[in-house]
Amino acid sequence: MTDQREIPRSTREAADWLTRLNDDKLPDGDIEAFSAWRAVPENRAAYERLEDLSQSLRLLANDPDIEAVAASAMTGTTKPKVHFIGRGRRGYFVLGAALAAALIGGVSATLVFRPPSYSTGVGETFSARLDDGSRVTLNTDSRVRIRYSKGERRVELVRGQAFFDVAHNAARPFIVAAGDTETRALGTKFEVRRTADGVRVTLTQGSIVVTDRDKPSATWRLVPGQALALSPRSVAAAKPVAVDAKASSSWTTGDVTFQDVPLSAAVAELNRYSRRKIVLADGVDANRVVNGVFSSSDTTDFVDAVTTLFGLDRVAKSNGDVELQPKVRRAS
Repeated sequence: MTDQREIPRSTREAADWLTRLNDDKLPDGDIEAFSAWRAVPENRAAYERLEDLSQSLRLLANDPDIEAVAASAMTGTTKPKVHFIGRGRRGYFVLGAALAAALIGGVSATLVFRPPSYSTGVGETFSARLDDGSRVTLNTDSRVRIRYSKGERRVELVRGQAFFDVAHNAARPFIVAAGDTETRALGTKFEVRRTADGVRVTLTQGSIVVTDRDKPSATWRLVPGQALALSPRSVAAAKPVAVDAKASSSWTTGDVTFQDVPLSAAVAELNRYSRRKIVLADGVDANRVVNGVFSSSDTTDFVDAVTTLFGLDRVAKSNGDVELQPKVRRAS
């Protein structure tokens, strides 16, 4: 077996993170710790190497030779082996699952073949390259599960919001399931947001078809610059509407863009990114319209702007929240 002491520390830690990030019950604090750890260039490189290795082996999950090696690795009955697998004119050298587990210092054989999932905590974003070359970017407090097969590429948006840059493959459609909604694409860029009220799909590039299990006979085909909102109460009346797709996806670069958005909705959107909330006190006109581009990681500029524009006072609360109150007029 490979001596663990011969494996660089960054690789051992990367293997540990690769395992933990596939845990459905990963605490938000672990996501924050992972982001800090991954900010170190050596750690980032080690993690991406192991992620690529895991993805490559996962593509071979149905190969009988690889399955046999994986089974042996899990029972500890064999030493690490290297297999040569022929594919017609193509032959390629494949690391057996047991050897892969040894090389990456602790990633179990079961993890190599387990469909991956990715998640973020509050205030976090995360981007990952998928097996087929597509890329998924998660917004704050979001989670996806990846389920690829020979006939299709399926992603489940469990919660939150994700942006997809899909690699074209006409033989394997790319499908994003969010609740009862399915979005089908071949090669395109779009985002899906899932909330308690329903699902919203926004198309940036290419073409997508959206369906809903509650109304299987109806489909909606979107063109770039359109969005579709579906909820259990409005499926029958739903139709694509024109939007600023670039503004909608500005969160992927760390910004939030508001265009004629009510103050209450702008506050609710920014509150998604922080555990310290902005609160509107009684007497504040929540329907005042907000326009502008603000950082999702720092609400200072937003609070400065609305207090000045709308004549409000800010009050810091003991729990870290900021309450916006009507400005008190002092007697002259």
